[in-house]
Amino acid sequence: MNQDTIAIIGGGNLGKSIAQGLLKNNYNPQQIYVTRTKVELLDDLKAQHVHTTSDNIMAVQQAKILIFALKPYRIESVLKELSPHITKNHLVISVISDFSLEQLSKCLHTDIQIVRAMPNTAAAIGESLTCLASKNASAENIKKTTFIFDALGETIEIDENLMDAATVLGACGIAYALRFIRAMIQGGIEIGFDAKTATKIASQTVKGASELLLQNGNHPEEEIDKVTTPKGCTIAGLNEMEHQGFSSSLIKGIKTSIETIQKD
Repeated sequence: MNQDTIAIIGGGNLGKSIAQGLLKNNYNPQQIYVTRTKVELLDDLKAQHVHTTSDNIMAVQQAKILIFALKPYRIESVLKELSPHITKNHLVISVISDFSLEQLSKCLHTDIQIVRAMPNTAAAIGESLTCLASKNASAENIKKTTFIFDALGETIEIDENLMDAATVLGACGIAYALRFIRAMIQGGIEIGFDAKTATKIASQTVKGASELLLQNGNHPEEEIDKVTTPKGCTIAGLNEMEHQGFSSSLIKGIKTSIETIQKD
């Protein structure tokens, strides 16, 4: 597929992750623009020959695909500024967590093809899971969007009414998983490992557990049953974690996150 010029409006953590993921997949850096008010914070991308600027209008005028990666409170004012410069020839992609396709449409003067995408920060290493939902987007533009985010990991299409849930499970989920790994590391240190060794064991173990599910397609309990033996240490530890509210606290955390998104 031809590489269209891409402008990432908002070079924060997620915007930079998207840019880095594209670069790792051999996307031409001269066809990537990234904007940020404090443009010096994009010097690492500039060193890789990506166009970096604080001029959103210029970036929009140079690109065919616009990826908005701003904080939700900034998107309306930025779209108001940019709307006169966004044409029907643009494809607009939003990775903003709680700003709907309908809200995006209302901020634009013309009927633009829009796709909402929800990747996570693992995009920077090509391991994101990105959920897509669209409004008026052609099959060709869905294909282009999928191509972009496939460069960052894996991509699936969902109904937009599930986008908040995708944000919690797929994007917030990175933080949940990292907190779990951190707890494993702390436990590992307590039972005798140094921090570096505990980090290696915990990280690789979690990666291996994920691959077991992804490659075998089994339910987690099927894989758990292979590790738990009668009167063994694994089942004793699991049961104690459940007595302390392990699964229920995670489920409650997920529900609290989505309730927070949906408050407005």
